[in-house]
Amino acid sequence: MKDWDLRKLQILRALHDTGTVTAAAGALRMTPSAVSQQLAALSKQVGTPVIEARGRGVRLTGAAHVLLRHAEIVFAQLERAGAEIDGWVQGEAGVVRIGTIATAITRLVVPAVALLRRSSPGITVSVREAEAAEVYEQLAAGDVDLALSLAVDAPTAGDPRFVVFPLLTDPLDIALPPGHPLAAAPALRLAQLAEEPWIFGSRGPWRDLTLAACADAGFVPEQAHAAADWPAIFSLVAAGMGIALVPRMATAGGLRQEVVVRALEADRPRRRIVGAVRGGAQDAPLLRRTLDALRQAADLDPLYSSTESSVQ
Repeated sequence: MKDWDLRKLQILRALHDTGTVTAAAGALRMTPSAVSQQLAALSKQVGTPVIEARGRGVRLTGAAHVLLRHAEIVFAQLERAGAEIDGWVQGEAGVVRIGTIATAITRLVVPAVALLRRSSPGITVSVREAEAAEVYEQLAAGDVDLALSLAVDAPTAGDPRFVVFPLLTDPLDIALPPGHPLAAAPALRLAQLAEEPWIFGSRGPWRDLTLAACADAGFVPEQAHAAADWPAIFSLVAAGMGIALVPRMATAGGLRQEVVVRALEADRPRRRIVGAVRGGAQDAPLLRRTLDALRQAADLDPLYSSTESSVQ
């Protein structure tokens, strides 16, 4: 049996995830030459090259992909072993690092922490805010233990690195300036706002969600202003400079300013919030208790649901 070196396999996986030797070296805090040396040593051990030249860069060989497929199983099993040992050694005490989008902090994380303080006071939660896609990068790098983000950015179901759990469906409401002619209109529809100046980001999931919701309503919104920060968006709306589609979670934590927020019950645009852990870690006692608390927090408000369909 070959004497496998897990570090070399981790380097191979980093190259697969990042695409270049330089990027893999940066992710692993190594030099590019050290990465190349380790991959050369792995090729020698395997008996066939694991990388080959492609233009100015390299790509994984077929043998490397076979090796990675089996390595992912090993990595997941080691996560399970670590989870079991943690449960044996720590019991109900320990730190859970959560990487999360900003709007989930008030609506999910803070209520979950309150629940944990009553049910599992030995668990400490450490929160790290990040953009939707960055949360999964932090999870893959081991910088956080649990990720809360948008389903639209979640890894695919076949990705062996992660296990994804549905948590909450967040309605998307419309933010209007005070005194807007449609601020009190009954049964407001998105289509009635087709000619309005819109505010949304230049890129990222919120731009995609806004465009998708408007497309479902039969129009393409005119982007008057590009902004992604919720206080900035509410300030622009309050100043009468445009309107914006906003997640209900963004209005639940005191971010809402002097604007009119209307539900869109007929159109029912939605976004889904999910949790994710590394593959194999889902059985860790600390993570299991934290996920249970997050699920309970998701069910606290009847204005939200974990089962409704969503715009993605």
